[in-house]
Amino acid sequence: MNPVELHSGHIDAAIVDLDGTLVDTLGDFVVALRLMLADVLPQEPAGETLDAAAVGRMVGQGSEHLVKSVLNHVFAQSGRADAAIDSVAAYDRAQASYQRHYAAINGQHSTLYPGVLEGLDHLRNSGLPLVCLTNKPLAFARSLLSLKKLDGFFCEVFGGDSFERKKPDPLPLRKACEFLGTLPARTLMIGDSSNDARAARAAGCPVLLVTYGYNHGEPVRLVDADGFVDSLAELAQH
Repeated sequence: MNPVELHSGHIDAAIVDLDGTLVDTLGDFVVALRLMLADVLPQEPAGETLDAAAVGRMVGQGSEHLVKSVLNHVFAQSGRADAAIDSVAAYDRAQASYQRHYAAINGQHSTLYPGVLEGLDHLRNSGLPLVCLTNKPLAFARSLLSLKKLDGFFCEVFGGDSFERKKPDPLPLRKACEFLGTLPARTLMIGDSSNDARAARAAGCPVLLVTYGYNHGEPVRLVDADGFVDSLAELAQH
């Protein structure tokens, strides 16, 4: 997809991802996860060395998946990959701890990606209604958008707990299109990963991916998408 198509009547609205697309939130994730590990696995030294690169490969499918993936990662680093870490009690404690710590630091260790404001300004000035759709819990998403002064760009925000299923399931995109009153084929998904692309393909939406986000450690240009941009500012250059 060439960004010029935004001007040519092909697109009526846009659905925009949050983490890895608008805001680099890896710092928030790392801090909250380390605090969580200190609570629930203080005897595991691998938790102290959890870094952004490792976390970046795990984000994108909601906090439940993230917490489970980090627990698995820490046990594997400690040579205890066969430990019974999926027990309800252990997971529930970890999830509760993570949610508490993330709420306390949400947005404090994150930054806007270059070009985000220019890109969102362009989309809004083009007359396109915008919805933010993320797998992040809705309360965290709203707080982050407000803190980063992005909330005014969006007519609605949907989080990972807004619907029965998360991306890459197409349901959230279909629900967003219903809210917008637009056809999926004329509603652009803007994201950073295969989760966004797979959801868009299944929902029938065109998809544009940024090249700088979190794609599970895989090259994003290998993802089946309609186009790629290195910065959302490129949307305003056509």
